[in-house]
Amino acid sequence: MTKSWTDERLEERFDRIDQRLDRVDSDVRELRGEMRGGFERIDARFERIDVRFERIEARFEALHLMLFRLGCVVVAALIGLIATQL
Repeated sequence: MTKSWTDERLEERFDRIDQRLDRVDSDVRELRGEMRGGFERIDARFERIDVRFERIEARFEALHLMLFRLGCVVVAALIGLIATQL
């Protein structure tokens, strides 16, 4: 049993395909909107993380400066100790 593809049947088939593609397009648009919102939330989280890293970086800078000063004091003390022993 073979069915013949008349112009009318072809039009029906193409109309159904067009309807499905329209649904897919609307779903994709909806997903894009949701993704934008999600990416904005992720961007906000990264901004907070950046602020935290800046604070940590400032602490390391202060620690580095303190250790440098401590090293200078130790070297000066050793030089003073050597000078008093000679």
